[in-house]
Amino acid sequence: MAARHILLLLAALLPAAATADPDAVQDYCVPAAGGRGRPLELPLLPSYPCRSPANLTAADFAFAGVRAAGNFSADTGFAGVSVTPAQFPALHTLGVSFARADLSAAGGVNPPHYHPRATETALVLAGRVYAGFVDSGGRIFAKVLEKGEVMVFPRAMVHFQMNVGDEPATVYGTFNSENPGIVRIPATVFGSGISAGVLERAFGLSPAELRRLEKRFGPPKTKLSEMDD
Repeated sequence: MAARHILLLLAALLPAAATADPDAVQDYCVPAAGGRGRPLELPLLPSYPCRSPANLTAADFAFAGVRAAGNFSADTGFAGVSVTPAQFPALHTLGVSFARADLSAAGGVNPPHYHPRATETALVLAGRVYAGFVDSGGRIFAKVLEKGEVMVFPRAMVHFQMNVGDEPATVYGTFNSENPGIVRIPATVFGSGISAGVLERAFGLSPAELRRLEKRFGPPKTKLSEMDD
């Protein structure tokens, strides 16, 4: 009877083990460049050979690209710098990536978005930031974070940050994936070409209101389906 129970347990566990991410088989893998000076492409990372450890130095494992803020959006007062193996090759195979987010003092906001492949932890380096996420049951978890405080945003949960202080704010985010992905809600909904009829009905928008949102969050709408006739 005990042997039967063990077999049943193994049958339940083996499928999960087979689908888990494989363990690293080496300390690190700094991929060779894409060739002829081309940047690394995230979807092609598994195809790049690893550089020889003998040719690596400490400089290959350091990154200075988040010392300064990125370009601020005039609409939101947000500036973001994302760092994946495409920008910092040494991250490859380590299962992590990170980002710097800056929010202007005039209510800068990182609009609602989510990362389909990663959980994020956000550390406030400067300023006061109202941050939170909404779970799959529609419950919101949000609070004002002070300098030095951290908040976690579970994988695939919609989350946001807004500067509620009098000075610019800076947030440092880390992800448990080298390619977390990002889905920006406003741009995805109003800038991807979803049928006008769908959006008007779903959000109770007039045609004029919808055109204003599409103009702000995406390129000119193109005909993508018969419903747009």
